[in-house]
Amino acid sequence: MPFRPDAPGLSIVDVADILLVAYLVYRLLAMIRGTRAWRILGGIVVFILALYASNALRLNTLHWVLDKATLLAPVALVILLLPELRQALETVGKIGLWPQVLPSLSEPAAEAQTVEEIVAAVSEMASARVGALIVLERTASLDEIIANGVPMDARVTAPTLGAIFYPGNPLHDGAAIIRGDRIVAAACRLPLSESERLDANVHMRHRAAVGVTEALDCLCVVVSEERGTISLAADGRLRRLGSHLELREILNTQFRGVSSGRKTERRTAPWKGGWPR
Repeated sequence: MPFRPDAPGLSIVDVADILLVAYLVYRLLAMIRGTRAWRILGGIVVFILALYASNALRLNTLHWVLDKATLLAPVALVILLLPELRQALETVGKIGLWPQVLPSLSEPAAEAQTVEEIVAAVSEMASARVGALIVLERTASLDEIIANGVPMDARVTAPTLGAIFYPGNPLHDGAAIIRGDRIVAAACRLPLSESERLDANVHMRHRAAVGVTEALDCLCVVVSEERGTISLAADGRLRRLGSHLELREILNTQFRGVSSGRKTERRTAPWKGGWPR
């Protein structure tokens, strides 16, 4: 039977109401995609499934515990999602909300030249033992971190990245944020990780790299000024790379969906849980 908006029991107002709620749900999911809130949402889904499964399977003790835990759920969610709630309210208050309905479709993908420029800059800084912190945006928006840095909007080139992290440059302290083929900000402050998985000897720059990937879906390249090593943080895990060739391979795979098929100088085991998305 064909759908008719004027059918009994379903008015134009009802249709508009359903579409509005669907749009708000979509905007909420798009806003938290790739953030810590996305993982918390996954945990909530698992909790609800466990609650209903324990009742269906007559696991009375487990069901009683889960049922009592739901009493604290509203307060716990507010505490856990406080930063995301603040960001959501700020986003709703922005004037340019409607043109950004599909932000993921409008964002350009990284070009091959951009990957080569990043790899060249990182390789040169590692050889010269110049510390660097480069964050590459993926599915989550880094606008909140960009806001605390210095806006740039410059095309990604090796000389530009080298100039940003030159020790005499006021911008060298902090992180450079890359979105697509543009360096959108520099000297950005990143949240520090409190993870106990990290070795006590891990320095602040590396903790910041892990911290931002714990909170947001992004990649963070770290160059150590003490050892001249190259590391990559993703999904709250830190991995030291064998060389800049390994970095090129990962960036091409993650941002361009291609693999050179070339062997790197040293193969190391991937993170537990697989490679980053």
